[in-house]
Amino acid sequence: MNFITQLLRGISFIPALVNGIEGLFASKSGAEKKSAAMSFLESALATMDAVAARDIVDPEKFRNGVSKIIDGTVDCFNASAWAKEQVAQPPAVSPTS
Repeated sequence: MNFITQLLRGISFIPALVNGIEGLFASKSGAEKKSAAMSFLESALATMDAVAARDIVDPEKFRNGVSKIIDGTVDCFNASAWAKEQVAQPPAVSPTS
């Protein structure tokens, strides 16, 4: 599998991964959620590397790039209607008699 194919495959998986991590780790901090997403994605990429020819010559730069993609995906989700659905509505205040 060539590099571009591998990169696009990884990127296409990130929104579902971020959404799943949010559901599983809703009570955790953003940093903990990102760490879980990075760990899961690194495992998936390592599996693909074991099967494919290794086209990534600087794994640290690649990891940093993927980290930025995850941050961007979270920014997009947080700016969307999806985030607004996730925010709990405050309880209604009833007038006192």
